[in-house]
Amino acid sequence: MKNSDVARSWVRGERAAAGHFSTDGTDLFSYNLRIATRNSYGMTVFDYTASGSFISVTTSKHVGLALRAAGKANLAPPT
Repeated sequence: MKNSDVARSWVRGERAAAGHFSTDGTDLFSYNLRIATRNSYGMTVFDYTASGSFISVTTSKHVGLALRAAGKANLAPPT
């Protein structure tokens, strides 16, 4: 499974994993860090990029995949 497949599975509410990128269908994780969540209000992606609270290049890439898969997700400060 590719990382992009994991992000799309999260949008659909399905479990998936590829390496250090995974979802339980509700939350999306880069390593063990929750980078996104979905609920009845929509999808929220936390800004762990260079313009937010930078963690790593890999986590930034995972955030980008989540944003692309979700389309109109809300980009929010990390909680």
